[in-house]
Amino acid sequence: MAQPEQYHAIGRRKEASARVFLRPGNGTITVNGELADKYFGRDTLMMILRQPLVATELSGQFDVYCTTRGGGKSGQADAIKLGIARALELAQPELRPLLKAAGHLTRDARIKERKKYGQRGARARFQFSKR
Repeated sequence: MAQPEQYHAIGRRKEASARVFLRPGNGTITVNGELADKYFGRDTLMMILRQPLVATELSGQFDVYCTTRGGGKSGQADAIKLGIARALELAQPELRPLLKAAGHLTRDARIKERKKYGQRGARARFQFSKR
């Protein structure tokens, strides 16, 4: 059976979700039709989404094309990171222990806590006045 030309995975974080396509190439990362550097604009977010590629030393071997929606830039970057890690696992199953040990295959399940009734927010109370 022949190897597929591209690998597809989905990553999620907070309200953001990302569909990630991994193709053999020279390391270009495209997000929603733009280069990732231009789309995110912050080096820290670029560092986050490159982590799985750097950990597996495959930075220059795959082109990443992804579409993201929902949430903010930080959540989208984390969603792309998870998608890249999952797609790398599909491309090369022997990378799973390395990705798992680095924590790249674990979905960050933290979400916003709901506001409670009788309070100003999730944890913040209304100001109490004795008199």
